[in-house]
Amino acid sequence: MILDKINDINDIKKISPDEYDELASEIREFLVNSISKTGGHLASNLGVVELTMALHLALNLPEDKIIFDVGHQSYTHKILTGRKEDFNDLRTYGGMSGFPKKRESECDSFETGHSSTSISAGLGIVTANAIEGKKGTVVSIIGDGALTGGMAFEALNNAAELDRNFLIILNDNDMSISDNVGGLSAYLTNVRAGSKYNDLKNGVINTLNRVPVVGKPLIQKIKTTKNSIKQLMIPGMFFENLGINYLGPVDGHNTMQMVKIIKEAKKLNHAVLIHVITKKGKGYLPAELYPSRFHGVEPFDVKTGKKLVKKDRDTYTDVFSKKIVSMAKENKSIAAITAAMPDGTGLNRFKKEFPNRFFDVGIAEEHAVTFAAGLASNGIKPYVVIYSSFLQRAYDQILHDVCIQDLDVVFCIDRAGIVGADGETHQGIFDISFLSNIPNLNIFAPKNKYELEQVLEFSEGFNHPLAIRYPRGVAYDGLEKYKEPIRYGKSEVIYKEKDIVLLAAGTMVETAYYVREKLKEAGYCCSLVNARFLKPLDEELLTNIQDDHCLVVTMEENVLNGGFGEKVNAFASSINADYRVLNIAIPNLYVEHGDVSYLKKLLGLDTDTIVDRILKEVQEI
Repeated sequence: MILDKINDINDIKKISPDEYDELASEIREFLVNSISKTGGHLASNLGVVELTMALHLALNLPEDKIIFDVGHQSYTHKILTGRKEDFNDLRTYGGMSGFPKKRESECDSFETGHSSTSISAGLGIVTANAIEGKKGTVVSIIGDGALTGGMAFEALNNAAELDRNFLIILNDNDMSISDNVGGLSAYLTNVRAGSKYNDLKNGVINTLNRVPVVGKPLIQKIKTTKNSIKQLMIPGMFFENLGINYLGPVDGHNTMQMVKIIKEAKKLNHAVLIHVITKKGKGYLPAELYPSRFHGVEPFDVKTGKKLVKKDRDTYTDVFSKKIVSMAKENKSIAAITAAMPDGTGLNRFKKEFPNRFFDVGIAEEHAVTFAAGLASNGIKPYVVIYSSFLQRAYDQILHDVCIQDLDVVFCIDRAGIVGADGETHQGIFDISFLSNIPNLNIFAPKNKYELEQVLEFSEGFNHPLAIRYPRGVAYDGLEKYKEPIRYGKSEVIYKEKDIVLLAAGTMVETAYYVREKLKEAGYCCSLVNARFLKPLDEELLTNIQDDHCLVVTMEENVLNGGFGEKVNAFASSINADYRVLNIAIPNLYVEHGDVSYLKKLLGLDTDTIVDRILKEVQEI
């Protein structure tokens, strides 16, 4: 196999051009077989095989730098830099990350996980090289979906002023995770429709060359006037008008053609955008037919493309999806907003039922939040559905545009807490901390699937900013008999005893239930409280429990700093409470990729570790 010859950086340069197509096929076969066992990002990686090969052929790594926007499409890059054998442990704890990691290879020049960042980062590296007198080509790769993010436009505007080479590869597959939307997508569609531009340009020049006397002067006139041939043939010429040289569109699956254009682009002393057309999922039919489904996959059967483990219970996303649709049938003012993830957030069902009240704004979380604020200011009830780790990107808009005005916006925060295999950039472990300090914003964490339905019903009549955080994965259906009506700012007492009280938030209520069982077996009395509202705190409960409890154990799936537990500490201190507080939370660090259960044990959020910490604390009282 040709792939066997690729074991280190730049080994691809030893391969004959006649072998490029076969190598691409072998890489695709390797990716499909590997990811079918481990899970991971498949469709995006299948689409950039030749593009990545061309970059490795045209550049000199690691001196030259490649910055992948998002980074989940870096698998071929990892193969070509000698990490093929590490795919056996892809996305497992201690194994290879599914994203670029500098600790893995000096060829991973910048770590990414969120979108629309690569042009800004690349521009910074180019500028640093200029300041330090370093040479080397810098290439930022960005997808057409990520280009809808406002940060990408800010970077393009800045890059236009460069008097130094900087390559931007626009990987245009007409997809982000789901289908692209909006004006930029329409613009790129027009450009794709004009993909024979270069042939047409050459045809025009050849025709004019044959015109006696006036032909050649006319060609020169066209080249030197503002209305260039490019502007005549491709409407708008958005990038050229910004001041960025535009090359393409080019076939993203023609390795030699891309090598040639990249080498030519390296000669220019400005920012150059190379528009590359690729097919997401290329080479594996199920991924080509259903690219959204094969964006991020669990282990699957290669022959059929079907998951090896079938889901037999609803996830929290499923529960949310069904409930929001049933509510919207009765309440015509309900609207739903997503940032390019209708499938991942469960809003596809809403989209089909209520297309006029569904809004996919593209990869633009900041815009999604302020757009929702505008809707809410004029009588619409918007539900903004975004993953926890992506909501971070809209912090100013939440604070400035929603909460200062105390607007009726509901934030449905999916993937809150530990999410597992995607690692540091995707763990939803900061939202309680960064949201709880914003005035007017209220935070609720349901203990199980029934309470998620309850709080969604509650949200309909609640006319202030509300964040509802729920985790990835199968929805907990235990403690189903405890369905006390939700009262604003009030906790739910599940078991009332004395001495120790477990004050648990969201997913940790299930864990607290098992912790209590073990404490009871050890002979201790123990109350269990479902916090429900993480902001505002249930100050009445926190005051009254000191009458018959000496230890309050807060439990949350969030970092300790700024979290629910610290807020309880502060309140207990303010009233000189007659009890000690033990905080069970995630240490103040970035959590690596790995299995969720393993990570929780590692972080001290498992039942046995919590019991041990409580028993030790009790002995010190």
